[in-house]
Amino acid sequence: MTAPTRDIEPRILEILMEKRTRRTQGPYSPRTTQQVESALLSLLGDEGGTISDVRRMSGGASKEQFIFAYDGPRGPERLVLRMDPLEGLIETCRRREAQVLRAMSGIVPAPEVLYVDSDGSHLGLPGLVTSFVTGVAKPPQAAASVSGLRTSFDEQWRARLAPQFMANLIAIHGVDIRRVDLPDFAMPDAHARQPALRQVDWWSQVWEDDLIDAIPIMAIAESWFRENLPSCDDPVLVHGDYRTGNYLFDPQDGQVTAVLDWELAHFGDFHEDLAWNLQPIFADSGEDGVDYVSSLMRREDFLERYERQSGRIVNQKTIRFYDALNAWKCIIIDLSSCLTAARDGNNHQDILLSWLATSAYINIDHMTEVLEEAMAV
Repeated sequence: MTAPTRDIEPRILEILMEKRTRRTQGPYSPRTTQQVESALLSLLGDEGGTISDVRRMSGGASKEQFIFAYDGPRGPERLVLRMDPLEGLIETCRRREAQVLRAMSGIVPAPEVLYVDSDGSHLGLPGLVTSFVTGVAKPPQAAASVSGLRTSFDEQWRARLAPQFMANLIAIHGVDIRRVDLPDFAMPDAHARQPALRQVDWWSQVWEDDLIDAIPIMAIAESWFRENLPSCDDPVLVHGDYRTGNYLFDPQDGQVTAVLDWELAHFGDFHEDLAWNLQPIFADSGEDGVDYVSSLMRREDFLERYERQSGRIVNQKTIRFYDALNAWKCIIIDLSSCLTAARDGNNHQDILLSWLATSAYINIDHMTEVLEEAMAV
Protein backbone atom coordinates (compact mmCIF):
# COMPACT_ATOMS: atom_id res chain seq x y z
CA MET A 1 0.00 0.00 0.00
CA THR A 2 1.48 3.35 -1.06
CA ALA A 3 1.69 6.23 1.39
CA PRO A 4 -0.57 9.15 0.49
CA THR A 5 1.08 12.03 -1.33
CA ARG A 6 1.63 15.02 0.93
CA ASP A 7 0.57 18.51 -0.13
CA ILE A 8 3.77 20.45 0.50
CA GLU A 9 4.79 23.67 -1.25
CA PRO A 10 7.22 22.70 -4.06
CA ARG A 11 10.16 24.79 -2.81
CA ILE A 12 9.71 23.60 0.78
CA LEU A 13 9.64 19.99 -0.40
CA GLU A 14 12.84 20.61 -2.36
CA ILE A 15 14.71 21.92 0.66
CA LEU A 16 13.52 19.00 2.79
CA MET A 17 14.86 16.62 0.17
CA GLU A 18 18.14 18.58 -0.03
CA LYS A 19 18.54 18.18 3.73
CA ARG A 20 18.48 14.40 3.36
CA THR A 21 21.56 14.66 1.14
CA ARG A 22 23.38 17.31 3.18
CA ARG A 23 23.05 15.53 6.50
CA THR A 24 25.23 12.70 5.20
CA GLN A 25 28.14 15.13 4.74
CA GLY A 26 28.67 15.77 8.47
CA PRO A 27 29.84 16.24 11.06
CA TYR A 28 29.82 20.00 10.69
CA SER A 29 32.64 22.31 11.76
CA PRO A 30 31.67 25.90 12.62
CA ARG A 31 33.22 28.39 10.21
CA THR A 32 36.19 30.37 11.40
CA THR A 33 36.25 34.13 10.82
CA GLN A 34 39.02 33.57 8.25
CA GLN A 35 36.83 31.12 6.32
CA VAL A 36 33.91 33.54 6.46
CA GLU A 37 36.03 36.44 5.21
CA SER A 38 37.28 34.32 2.33
CA ALA A 39 33.71 33.25 1.45
CA LEU A 40 32.51 36.85 1.58
CA LEU A 41 35.33 37.93 -0.73
CA SER A 42 34.13 35.28 -3.19
CA LEU A 43 30.55 36.58 -2.93
CA LEU A 44 31.29 40.31 -2.96
CA GLY A 45 34.70 40.38 -4.61
CA ASP A 46 33.52 41.59 -8.02
CA GLU A 47 32.51 44.90 -6.46
CA GLY A 48 36.07 45.62 -5.38
CA GLY A 49 35.19 46.52 -1.77
CA THR A 50 37.10 45.61 1.38
CA ILE A 51 35.88 43.34 4.19
CA SER A 52 37.10 43.60 7.79
CA ASP A 53 36.19 42.99 11.43
CA VAL A 54 34.31 39.72 10.84
CA ARG A 55 32.74 38.61 14.13
CA ARG A 56 30.38 35.80 15.08
CA MET A 57 27.01 36.93 16.43
CA SER A 58 25.37 35.25 19.40
CA GLY A 59 22.26 33.11 18.93
CA GLY A 60 21.45 31.57 15.58
CA ALA A 61 20.47 28.02 16.48
CA SER A 62 19.23 27.49 12.93
CA LYS A 63 21.79 29.65 11.11
CA GLU A 64 25.37 30.77 11.59
CA GLN A 65 25.41 34.56 11.80
CA PHE A 66 28.29 37.00 11.44
CA ILE A 67 28.60 40.77 11.46
CA PHE A 68 31.28 42.45 9.39
CA ALA A 69 32.43 45.82 8.08
CA TYR A 70 32.20 46.35 4.32
CA ASP A 71 33.55 49.33 2.43
CA GLY A 72 31.92 48.91 -0.96
CA PRO A 73 29.89 50.80 -3.56
CA ARG A 74 27.61 52.34 -0.90
CA GLY A 75 30.49 53.39 1.32
CA PRO A 76 31.46 52.00 4.74
CA GLU A 77 28.69 50.01 6.45
CA ARG A 78 28.11 47.11 8.81
CA LEU A 79 26.41 44.07 7.33
CA VAL A 80 25.11 40.74 8.59
CA LEU A 81 25.71 37.33 7.04
CA ARG A 82 23.25 34.47 7.66
CA MET A 83 24.61 31.10 6.53
CA ASP A 84 23.13 27.62 6.66
CA PRO A 85 24.84 24.91 8.71
CA LEU A 86 24.36 21.33 7.50
CA GLU A 87 21.26 21.07 9.69
CA GLY A 88 19.40 23.35 12.04
CA LEU A 89 16.34 23.28 14.23
CA ILE A 90 14.36 24.15 11.09
CA GLU A 91 15.16 23.67 7.41
CA THR A 92 14.32 26.73 5.35
CA CYS A 93 15.33 28.55 2.18
CA ARG A 94 17.51 31.65 1.92
CA ARG A 95 16.00 32.50 -1.46
CA ARG A 96 12.49 32.56 0.01
CA GLU A 97 13.74 34.52 3.01
CA ALA A 98 15.32 37.14 0.73
CA GLN A 99 12.15 37.41 -1.35
CA VAL A 100 9.89 38.04 1.65
CA LEU A 101 12.31 40.52 3.23
CA ARG A 102 12.33 42.52 0.00
CA ALA A 103 8.55 42.35 -0.21
CA MET A 104 8.29 43.78 3.32
CA SER A 105 10.28 46.91 2.45
CA GLY A 106 8.18 49.93 3.41
CA ILE A 107 5.50 47.77 5.09
CA VAL A 108 7.18 46.87 8.38
CA PRO A 109 10.72 47.63 9.56
CA ALA A 110 13.02 44.83 8.38
CA PRO A 111 16.65 44.35 7.35
CA GLU A 112 17.52 45.18 3.75
CA VAL A 113 18.68 42.24 1.63
CA LEU A 114 21.85 43.08 -0.29
CA TYR A 115 23.30 39.78 -1.55
CA VAL A 116 21.97 36.22 -1.82
CA ASP A 117 23.89 33.01 -2.43
CA SER A 118 20.94 30.66 -2.70
CA ASP A 119 22.91 27.58 -3.79
CA GLY A 120 26.05 28.17 -1.72
CA SER A 121 28.32 28.49 -4.75
CA HIS A 122 30.32 31.23 -2.98
CA LEU A 123 29.67 30.58 0.69
CA GLY A 124 29.81 26.79 0.64
CA LEU A 125 26.23 26.54 1.86
CA PRO A 126 23.27 28.86 1.15
CA GLY A 127 23.34 32.28 2.79
CA LEU A 128 22.36 35.92 2.47
CA VAL A 129 23.78 39.30 3.45
CA THR A 130 21.55 42.01 4.94
CA SER A 131 21.97 45.44 6.44
CA PHE A 132 22.78 45.61 10.14
CA VAL A 133 19.89 47.01 12.19
CA THR A 134 20.53 48.46 15.62
CA GLY A 135 18.31 47.52 18.55
CA VAL A 136 17.80 44.98 21.31
CA ALA A 137 15.45 42.03 21.71
CA LYS A 138 14.84 42.55 25.44
CA PRO A 139 14.91 45.51 27.84
CA PRO A 140 18.38 46.34 29.18
CA GLN A 141 17.38 45.43 32.74
CA ALA A 142 15.68 42.12 31.82
CA ALA A 143 17.28 38.81 32.69
CA ALA A 144 18.97 36.93 29.88
CA SER A 145 16.73 34.66 27.83
CA VAL A 146 17.42 32.14 25.09
CA SER A 147 15.82 32.76 21.69
CA GLY A 148 13.38 35.25 23.23
CA LEU A 149 11.73 32.61 25.42
CA ARG A 150 9.95 34.12 28.44
CA THR A 151 11.35 37.62 27.98
CA SER A 152 10.37 39.84 30.92
CA PHE A 153 8.69 43.20 30.27
CA ASP A 154 7.38 45.53 32.93
CA GLU A 155 4.20 47.58 32.46
CA GLN A 156 6.08 50.50 30.90
CA TRP A 157 7.75 48.33 28.25
CA ARG A 158 4.50 46.53 27.45
CA ALA A 159 2.78 49.89 26.91
CA ARG A 160 5.55 50.92 24.47
CA LEU A 161 5.84 47.69 22.52
CA ALA A 162 2.38 46.08 22.45
CA PRO A 163 0.80 48.63 20.04
CA GLN A 164 3.72 48.32 17.60
CA PHE A 165 3.71 44.53 17.89
CA MET A 166 0.04 44.44 16.93
CA ALA A 167 0.34 47.08 14.18
CA ASN A 168 3.21 45.23 12.48
CA LEU A 169 1.39 41.88 12.63
CA ILE A 170 -1.71 43.43 11.05
CA ALA A 171 0.45 45.11 8.38
CA ILE A 172 2.02 41.75 7.46
CA HIS A 173 -1.42 40.13 7.18
CA GLY A 174 -2.63 43.07 5.11
CA VAL A 175 -0.15 42.53 2.27
CA ASP A 176 -1.85 41.88 -1.09
CA ILE A 177 -0.43 38.39 -1.63
CA ARG A 178 -1.68 38.19 -5.21
CA ARG A 179 0.41 41.20 -6.22
CA VAL A 180 3.53 40.76 -4.13
CA ASP A 181 6.63 39.35 -5.87
CA LEU A 182 7.26 36.00 -4.15
CA PRO A 183 8.03 33.54 -6.97
CA ASP A 184 9.14 30.72 -4.65
CA PHE A 185 5.88 30.83 -2.66
CA ALA A 186 2.90 28.76 -3.80
CA MET A 187 -0.62 30.08 -3.33
CA PRO A 188 -2.99 27.66 -1.54
CA ASP A 189 -5.86 27.85 -4.02
CA ALA A 190 -6.95 24.23 -4.50
CA HIS A 191 -9.58 24.27 -1.72
CA ALA A 192 -10.37 26.15 1.49
CA ARG A 193 -8.70 23.59 3.78
CA GLN A 194 -5.42 23.58 1.86
CA PRO A 195 -3.62 26.15 4.09
CA ALA A 196 -4.14 23.94 7.14
CA LEU A 197 -3.43 20.72 5.22
CA ARG A 198 -0.12 22.09 3.92
CA GLN A 199 1.02 22.79 7.47
CA VAL A 200 0.10 19.30 8.64
CA ASP A 201 1.80 17.71 5.63
CA TRP A 202 4.94 19.89 5.88
CA TRP A 203 5.58 19.11 9.52
CA SER A 204 4.57 15.46 9.36
CA GLN A 205 7.25 15.09 6.68
CA VAL A 206 9.82 16.72 9.01
CA TRP A 207 8.77 14.41 11.85
CA GLU A 208 9.12 11.37 9.59
CA ASP A 209 12.54 12.48 8.26
CA ASP A 210 14.05 13.46 11.64
CA LEU A 211 12.30 11.06 14.02
CA ILE A 212 14.39 9.67 16.87
CA ASP A 213 11.72 8.07 19.11
CA ALA A 214 8.03 7.51 18.40
CA ILE A 215 5.60 9.33 20.70
CA PRO A 216 2.02 7.99 20.53
CA ILE A 217 0.36 11.37 21.24
CA MET A 218 1.98 12.77 18.09
CA ALA A 219 0.19 10.25 15.87
CA ILE A 220 -3.10 10.85 17.70
CA ALA A 221 -2.71 14.60 17.24
CA GLU A 222 -1.89 14.28 13.54
CA SER A 223 -4.95 12.13 12.98
CA TRP A 224 -7.13 14.73 14.75
CA PHE A 225 -5.63 17.56 12.70
CA ARG A 226 -6.41 15.75 9.46
CA GLU A 227 -10.00 15.14 10.54
CA ASN A 228 -10.54 18.74 11.70
CA LEU A 229 -8.85 20.94 9.07
CA PRO A 230 -10.39 24.43 9.26
CA SER A 231 -11.38 26.35 6.16
CA CYS A 232 -9.57 29.53 5.11
CA ASP A 233 -11.18 31.57 2.36
CA ASP A 234 -8.82 34.54 2.62
CA PRO A 235 -5.14 33.46 2.89
CA VAL A 236 -2.62 36.03 4.09
CA LEU A 237 1.13 36.27 4.34
CA VAL A 238 1.92 34.40 7.56
CA HIS A 239 5.22 35.31 9.23
CA GLY A 240 5.43 31.87 10.83
CA ASP A 241 7.52 32.86 13.87
CA TYR A 242 6.10 36.24 14.88
CA ARG A 243 6.70 36.72 18.60
CA THR A 244 8.80 38.53 21.16
CA GLY A 245 12.44 37.67 20.54
CA ASN A 246 12.03 38.07 16.79
CA TYR A 247 11.96 41.85 16.65
CA LEU A 248 14.43 44.54 17.70
CA PHE A 249 13.65 47.84 19.39
CA ASP A 250 15.52 50.94 20.51
CA PRO A 251 16.48 50.49 24.18
CA GLN A 252 15.85 54.18 24.84
CA ASP A 253 12.47 54.98 23.31
CA GLY A 254 11.15 51.47 22.58
CA GLN A 255 10.66 52.10 18.85
CA VAL A 256 10.70 48.82 16.91
CA THR A 257 13.61 48.88 14.46
CA ALA A 258 13.23 45.52 12.71
CA VAL A 259 11.03 42.44 12.48
CA LEU A 260 13.35 39.44 12.12
CA ASP A 261 13.39 35.70 11.33
CA TRP A 262 11.14 35.51 8.26
CA GLU A 263 12.36 32.08 7.16
CA LEU A 264 9.09 30.29 8.01
CA ALA A 265 6.93 32.79 6.09
CA HIS A 266 4.26 31.33 3.81
CA PHE A 267 0.71 31.93 2.59
CA GLY A 268 -1.84 30.66 5.07
CA ASP A 269 -4.44 31.39 7.73
CA PHE A 270 -4.00 34.49 9.93
CA HIS A 271 -5.05 32.38 12.94
CA GLU A 272 -1.73 30.56 12.64
CA ASP A 273 0.32 33.64 13.59
CA LEU A 274 -2.11 34.49 16.39
CA ALA A 275 -1.96 30.97 17.82
CA TRP A 276 1.85 30.90 17.61
CA ASN A 277 1.85 33.63 20.24
CA LEU A 278 -0.37 31.55 22.52
CA GLN A 279 2.36 28.98 23.09
CA PRO A 280 3.39 28.98 26.78
CA ILE A 281 7.11 28.99 25.93
CA PHE A 282 6.69 32.48 24.44
CA ALA A 283 4.71 33.85 27.41
CA ASP A 284 5.82 35.46 30.64
CA SER A 285 4.01 36.29 33.85
CA GLY A 286 3.24 39.92 34.63
CA GLU A 287 3.30 41.56 38.02
CA ASP A 288 -0.27 40.32 38.52
CA GLY A 289 0.81 36.69 38.06
CA VAL A 290 -1.11 36.38 34.76
CA ASP A 291 0.63 35.02 31.66
CA TYR A 292 1.07 37.63 28.94
CA VAL A 293 1.01 36.58 25.26
CA SER A 294 4.53 37.08 23.89
CA SER A 295 5.15 38.81 27.25
CA LEU A 296 3.06 41.79 26.03
CA MET A 297 -0.71 41.29 26.35
CA ARG A 298 -3.25 39.12 28.10
CA ARG A 299 -4.71 36.50 25.78
CA GLU A 300 -8.18 38.08 25.67
CA ASP A 301 -6.74 41.54 25.04
CA PHE A 302 -4.43 40.20 22.31
CA LEU A 303 -7.25 38.56 20.34
CA GLU A 304 -9.70 41.43 20.92
CA ARG A 305 -7.17 44.04 19.77
CA TYR A 306 -6.42 42.02 16.65
CA GLU A 307 -10.12 41.78 15.75
CA ARG A 308 -10.78 45.45 16.41
CA GLN A 309 -7.74 46.80 14.56
CA SER A 310 -7.61 44.36 11.65
CA GLY A 311 -11.34 44.05 10.97
CA ARG A 312 -10.96 40.25 10.86
CA ILE A 313 -13.11 37.91 12.94
CA VAL A 314 -11.19 35.45 15.12
CA ASN A 315 -12.81 32.01 15.01
CA GLN A 316 -12.33 30.29 18.38
CA LYS A 317 -12.50 26.80 16.87
CA THR A 318 -9.81 27.72 14.32
CA ILE A 319 -7.65 29.30 17.03
CA ARG A 320 -7.83 26.04 19.01
CA PHE A 321 -6.81 24.06 15.93
CA TYR A 322 -3.75 26.22 15.26
CA ASP A 323 -2.90 26.45 18.96
CA ALA A 324 -2.63 22.66 19.09
CA LEU A 325 -0.98 22.46 15.66
CA ASN A 326 1.70 25.01 16.61
CA ALA A 327 2.47 23.11 19.80
CA TRP A 328 2.78 19.97 17.65
CA LYS A 329 5.19 21.80 15.33
CA CYS A 330 7.28 22.94 18.31
CA ILE A 331 7.49 19.34 19.54
CA ILE A 332 8.62 18.19 16.09
CA ILE A 333 11.31 20.89 16.00
CA ASP A 334 12.51 20.10 19.52
CA LEU A 335 12.33 16.31 19.69
CA SER A 336 13.27 15.45 16.12
CA SER A 337 15.13 18.20 14.22
CA CYS A 338 17.02 19.67 17.20
CA LEU A 339 18.08 16.31 18.60
CA THR A 340 18.97 14.80 15.22
CA ALA A 341 21.18 17.75 14.26
CA ALA A 342 22.86 17.73 17.70
CA ARG A 343 23.30 13.96 17.79
CA ASP A 344 24.91 13.84 14.35
CA GLY A 345 27.14 16.88 14.97
CA ASN A 346 25.64 18.74 12.00
CA ASN A 347 25.12 22.09 13.75
CA HIS A 348 27.44 24.60 15.41
CA GLN A 349 25.14 24.87 18.46
CA ASP A 350 24.68 21.24 19.51
CA ILE A 351 24.51 22.09 23.24
CA LEU A 352 21.86 24.76 22.67
CA LEU A 353 19.82 22.45 20.43
CA SER A 354 19.92 19.72 23.09
CA TRP A 355 18.79 22.24 25.71
CA LEU A 356 15.96 23.52 23.51
CA ALA A 357 14.67 19.96 23.19
CA THR A 358 13.73 20.00 26.88
CA SER A 359 11.00 22.57 26.16
CA ALA A 360 9.14 19.91 24.16
CA TYR A 361 7.48 18.62 27.30
CA ILE A 362 5.90 22.02 27.98
CA ASN A 363 4.57 21.87 24.41
CA ILE A 364 3.28 18.31 24.84
CA ASP A 365 1.35 19.33 27.94
CA HIS A 366 -0.07 22.37 26.16
CA MET A 367 -1.02 20.46 23.01
CA THR A 368 -2.73 17.74 25.06
CA GLU A 369 -4.69 20.31 27.05
CA VAL A 370 -5.87 22.14 23.92
CA LEU A 371 -6.82 18.91 22.15
CA GLU A 372 -8.80 17.71 25.16
CA GLU A 373 -10.63 21.03 25.22
CA ALA A 374 -11.31 20.87 21.46
CA MET A 375 -12.57 17.31 21.63
CA ALA A 376 -14.91 18.16 24.50
CA VAL A 377 -16.67 20.92 22.54
